Amino acid sequence: MTLPDDLPIVRSARRVLKTEAEAILQMVDALPEDFADVVELVLNTKGRVIISGVGKSGHIGRKISATLASTGTPSYFVHSAEASHGDLGMITADDICVLISNSGETNELRDILLHTRRFNIPMVAISSNLTSTLMQAADFKLNLPNLPEACAIGMAPTTSTTLTLALGDALAVSVMEQRGFGSEDFLKNHPGGKLGAQLSRVADLMHKGESVPTVDADTAMSDVLLSMTSKGFGITGVLENGALLGVISDGDLRRHMGDLMEKTASQIATLDPVTVTPDLFAAQALALLNEKKISALMVVDAAKRPVGIVHIHDLLRAGVA
Repeated sequence: MTLPDDLPIVRSARRVLKTEAEAILQMVDALPEDFADVVELVLNTKGRVIISGVGKSGHIGRKISATLASTGTPSYFVHSAEASHGDLGMITADDICVLISNSGETNELRDILLHTRRFNIPMVAISSNLTSTLMQAADFKLNLPNLPEACAIGMAPTTSTTLTLALGDALAVSVMEQRGFGSEDFLKNHPGGKLGAQLSRVADLMHKGESVPTVDADTAMSDVLLSMTSKGFGITGVLENGALLGVISDGDLRRHMGDLMEKTASQIATLDPVTVTPDLFAAQALALLNEKKISALMVVDAAKRPVGIVHIHDLLRAGVA
């Protein structure tokens, strides 16, 4: 449902979103000249990226720091007021500092600024005022387009904070891509919650060892039924010389009900079944289960030997969906 334009609330919301979107697009065409140098600086630093700011800039700084840390760049947010009362000791000569102030004249950043100058700590400034005290003192300048705020009175930090956040995201992602930081690395920093579940591997969730239902190709169906019933997955793997020849599911049993007990496992099995490898993402295994409309998958190694079994309920319980 599209909201009508004649409602003042809707007009306000759309004006704000349009103003901020246009500001970001303007920054796309006017990326700060020092941006690439800052990416190289972050990549080559031996320590952490220390970020500080006051008020709304501080809130944005915390988010940028968190994004950097979660994508492979050690980072920490230092509150400027606490820095003046001992937390400057958290900033070492191996670190770099990113100070955020839209005006570039935030008094509370003075002590951190002077600390970086005293100990030759590289300092990056993010501001829309190139002539400000902060920008003039900075080693690297990430200047934001000096555009009106989106609020009606033009004073509440809106456009400026959106631009700062977007620039921080651009910095974090650029560094991440230059590092070659991939999904495996991302999982190490996100073991919990939905992201962790979606990035887990089949090997993390599969049943192994004695839990895996398998029978030999010449096994009588009476023993096959016992295997399927005792393991509780609704399928069993059929092996030939240790490799997976096929699987028998409840559907296979129903299709051969007439003469079922006269057959052997290989005569009932669905040959060349759908399988997965242990290193497949759990989310991909779930998609395969849904696509094939099956409830369990045999997990095999490179030689097609069964090493596990994963059931759709295992994936759902882990929060993969």
